[in-house]
Amino acid sequence: MTEKARWTASDIPCQKGMLVFITGTGGLAYEAALALARAGAEIILAGRNPSRGKASADRIRASVHGASIGVEQFDLADLSSIAALGSRMREADRKVDVLINNAAVMTVPSRQTTKDGFELQFGTNHLGHFALTAHLMPLLRKGPGARVVTVCALAANMAAIDFEDLQRARNYRPMSVYGQSKLANLLFALELHRRSRAGNWGIESIAAHPGLSRTDLSGPRADSRESGESKLPFLLRLLAPLLLQPADRGALPVLFAATSPDAVSGHYYGPNGRGERKGLPGTAKIPPAAQGEAVAERLWKISEQLTHVRLDG
Repeated sequence: MTEKARWTASDIPCQKGMLVFITGTGGLAYEAALALARAGAEIILAGRNPSRGKASADRIRASVHGASIGVEQFDLADLSSIAALGSRMREADRKVDVLINNAAVMTVPSRQTTKDGFELQFGTNHLGHFALTAHLMPLLRKGPGARVVTVCALAANMAAIDFEDLQRARNYRPMSVYGQSKLANLLFALELHRRSRAGNWGIESIAAHPGLSRTDLSGPRADSRESGESKLPFLLRLLAPLLLQPADRGALPVLFAATSPDAVSGHYYGPNGRGERKGLPGTAKIPPAAQGEAVAERLWKISEQLTHVRLDG
């Protein structure tokens, strides 16, 4: 795969006729939606807060003349809400060209659970997107070459999947649990690629991460349930303007994965700077914990059991 040396939003190919479904309504989701709308795509933003989603959609319409953008309300921490959204989408019978699994909760200070009893970060970030992808699979398969882009994080590099305490009922440490959820995202993306290839599903599965970016997950007013994160340590928030790149720059690896003809299914993209913390899109290093196919297969089977969905072609 030949990467362009300096890929930016201006390199996004024309997206007219493409429907892009993005989880999240602010931060990276907003920046990705804005760039894709400028390229002509139809966008669906999906999140918990409909007023926030409407505000983001209105901002995009004000910036992009003729932008086509809709808002769907659902909760990744509620399997029944995900199923209801999937039902609405399938009833509309619209082909989904790109699904961007982006929304997340991060470093929730004390252990909380989803409506279905899963640890909140693992249940939202991984299981919620696993179930959503399953429910939207019929729409992704309506056209050739649909892409599922799963947004991961550098926190996955220091994580491991604890199958003996997957819900962290015994050992809850906020950042460690967040890292496990983002490692699960990466394992999911890679396993989806393998299964699509083996089963001839026609789905491109690509992983991406934003490096260290100023998003709703890192902002000083981040809310632990709505925006996706608890308050970051005071010093990190104080130094954020120096340590973190702007959200629109952080969205570039996601946009590259979603649109570039050079993005390859089964690959992982992130910023090309030192430590993948900042920079323009480049190939990201897959951590050793994400390279084991047996671990990915085990996580996939457990995810199907927990979500009561079967994700196949």
